[in-house]
Amino acid sequence: MSESQNIKPRADASLGVAPTPQNTPLNTQVLAGRPANVGRPQVEDVPEDEDEDDAGDDDVTGANPASLLAKNPALLAMAQARLGSLVGRSSGYVESLPAPVKRRIDGLKGLQAEHAKIETEFQLAILEVEKQFFSKYAPLYERRQAIIAGKAEPTEDEVTAGQQADSDDEDEDEDDEDEGARVTEIKEGEAGETETDVAGVPDFWLTALQNHPPIAESITDADEDALKHLVDVRLSYLESGKPGFKLHFVFSPNDYFTNDELTKTYYYQEQVGYGGDFVYDKAEGSDIKWKEDKDLTKKVEMKKQRNKSTGRTRVVRKVVATDSFFNFFSPPVAPTPEELESGELDEDELEALDERLERDYQQGEDFKEKIIPRAVDYFTGKALRYEDYGDDEFDDDDGFEDDEEDESGDENSHAEAAAATGQDCKQQ
Repeated sequence: MSESQNIKPRADASLGVAPTPQNTPLNTQVLAGRPANVGRPQVEDVPEDEDEDDAGDDDVTGANPASLLAKNPALLAMAQARLGSLVGRSSGYVESLPAPVKRRIDGLKGLQAEHAKIETEFQLAILEVEKQFFSKYAPLYERRQAIIAGKAEPTEDEVTAGQQADSDDEDEDEDDEDEGARVTEIKEGEAGETETDVAGVPDFWLTALQNHPPIAESITDADEDALKHLVDVRLSYLESGKPGFKLHFVFSPNDYFTNDELTKTYYYQEQVGYGGDFVYDKAEGSDIKWKEDKDLTKKVEMKKQRNKSTGRTRVVRKVVATDSFFNFFSPPVAPTPEELESGELDEDELEALDERLERDYQQGEDFKEKIIPRAVDYFTGKALRYEDYGDDEFDDDDGFEDDEEDESGDENSHAEAAAATGQDCKQQ
């Protein structure tokens, strides 16, 4: 504790109050009698050639708050937690309104509820329209499957239409770099005698899936051999008016499982979400009947254990889960309200589960809306030109800066590079 000290009265009674511009004398003896070289504020001289960046490293005056948070992860986490706790809280404004106004707001909420009902009817009507047009697509999908499997050959009209579509695309994108897989035309006599031995389009669906980056990430080397037996991917809608759809994966006989068909069913909630669209409810996948020691979703780990008493060792065989495309048929399950209330899952586990659910739902939608309708475009890689997969991998805000080229560099090297690029373009 600090000790109390007696404060002596001021020598000058005229300064009995705190000094201000109005009561401070113009000629104060205290300052006049002060030695010229004692107690004066000193300012350190800064050399002109000193690096300004070094001087400003610790100066946060006028700094961008976002950059300060980025440099301090602990502070950023605390700010995010604080802001997250405020989301959804009432500011108290509505509660402070007069009773007649609050009654009118309740009436507006009632109108909004009726609006939500109409939105549900609207989405159900759209679903019925989808089903009607799906019946028109079905013959095209059957024809596509027959050609892929080698059961039929395309007609001259179909070939001409396909070539014309490619020609139109080339006219539109002749100045753009082709991003997907490239299909090279083989002239007659160049393919050899085995050309007529190839039936259909080998590895069609495997190649199409590998050209869809999010799905390709889930395909392991071990999965590829099994997916070579994937002969068709189909879509169907749920019966009895329930919102949702089912994916059908048809396989030829293989060494991995006995199923002829694997299915994945996606269910929507009957009421649309706040944005007016159907909300994902749950998904159910087929039970894969794996052949002995052929389960691609499991791997065997061999571990040696030593007995502390006898010194003898033994090998323990442990089966653990592993990454595989076929985990797609074992979708994650959302926690029940009871599990959420009990707190069995911590925040990190819930966040990870939410990401898995979102990823699983998005893959199902991609099969429904992209891969099945445009399978040949994914096989050739054309579809990648219309997607933005990975375009934002290096963003301007990721901390990367543009390299400044030396203006005095060798201009001949740039000319050679440009010439080589032009030559490559001509060869394509």
